[in-house]
Amino acid sequence: MLQSIHSTLAYAVLAVLLIAVINAFLGLSAKRNFTKKDRSLSLVALILTHIQLVVGLAVWVTSPLGKEAMSQMSNAALRLTAVEHPLVNILAIALITIGWSKHKKEESSNGKFKKIGFLYFAGLLFILSRIPWSNWMA
Repeated sequence: MLQSIHSTLAYAVLAVLLIAVINAFLGLSAKRNFTKKDRSLSLVALILTHIQLVVGLAVWVTSPLGKEAMSQMSNAALRLTAVEHPLVNILAIALITIGWSKHKKEESSNGKFKKIGFLYFAGLLFILSRIPWSNWMA
């Protein structure tokens, strides 16, 4: 059940994160004010990524593809799910969290959009790089 939640929630996380990144870059290029809508969208993306992290860690602890697969690091598919996917996604969520934290300290709308845009985009790229596509699309 946790695996199913983790996989389903991933679609929402990716969609909201992508929308937040696009919104930030559009706001930056249009030189518009950072509004409550922009803040809310970025916050929802942050919250969903953190929920996904908690569910993912629960899957990792309870799944045979998680920590139990650590003894089989020569198998690339197991290494992806046991080590690479969780580690890179933790780093991605750290980047997203830093983007959220840094945007709050910015005075200008331009600075807020930059922090959200670039750090959320880096996090999104990290996440996309370590999705076990063969498991996910099956």
